[in-house]
Amino acid sequence: MLEKVSLQTKVDLLKKELHKVVVGQETMINGILIGLLSNGHVLVEGVPGLAKTTTVNALAKTLGLDFKRTQFTPDLLPTDILGAEIFDPKNSEFKLKKGPIFTNLLLADEINRAPAKVQSALLEVMQERQVTLGDETFKLDPPFLVMATQNPLEQEGVYPLPEAQLDRFMLKLVVSYNTKEEELDIISRFASSNKATLNQIISKEELFALRKEVEDIHIDEEVKKYIIDIIFASRFPEDFGLGELKKYIHFGASPRASIDLLKASKAVAYLNGKNFVSPVEIAQVAFDVLRHRIVLSYEAEAEEIQTDFIIQKILQTIDIP
Repeated sequence: MLEKVSLQTKVDLLKKELHKVVVGQETMINGILIGLLSNGHVLVEGVPGLAKTTTVNALAKTLGLDFKRTQFTPDLLPTDILGAEIFDPKNSEFKLKKGPIFTNLLLADEINRAPAKVQSALLEVMQERQVTLGDETFKLDPPFLVMATQNPLEQEGVYPLPEAQLDRFMLKLVVSYNTKEEELDIISRFASSNKATLNQIISKEELFALRKEVEDIHIDEEVKKYIIDIIFASRFPEDFGLGELKKYIHFGASPRASIDLLKASKAVAYLNGKNFVSPVEIAQVAFDVLRHRIVLSYEAEAEEIQTDFIIQKILQTIDIP
């Protein structure tokens, strides 16, 4: 059995390796690592050019995993992602042509540029880690992680993701521009002829061992109840002294949010070098877990209330154990 210290050291080495090609963007890198350690999918929202593709590609290399990228467009079909049975006239039989979904890390680039039928094609894959083509069902080789990117909805030519699909993502990360210093570093690296070479840091076996250690992180019953209170406050705010939020919330967070908040907080505790979960880790990841799962009302949209405002109010009100 691999020692815990060596594995945690390798996680630190992995982050350093990623920073060979990714400048800044700590929120995105930490979020992807949380998803990877918790076996959860990640949705990243940000304008083009913020190193989203570079980060996932680099992560695949440092883990020795297969990586595929699919550009989502309005004319994309479900078979373009999943694959299809193709008739071979030479042998008079159907042959299976597997789509890009058969990989370890899938980057669904600009996922909200494709229509709902294509987005829905990912539902079974993301939840069950399997693909059904014709009469056959194929299990995907673990690990399997979808990292989807989307443009902010105020840009033209985009479609809001269905709530059912949003709920399949463990985290929604909001990525912003680099600082001046970071952008100076970016153009300096681009101008240099010395290109970084990435090394594999963690093997598949070590990744599975890391996941097991994350699962074994202790979480007290009172902290579990704290998670449930946060989720229920998003559904029934009036029961928690937050009656002023009721008119802004159309639907609260789903039961899957409770599970993902627990799993993600364990991963955060592990990355923080702790062997137990405290309310600090829950607050650290609550926005990323919940911001895409609370459906706002028309009143909230009219008053330009964001889900992060709702989550902030809940965290400020719920008693900390």
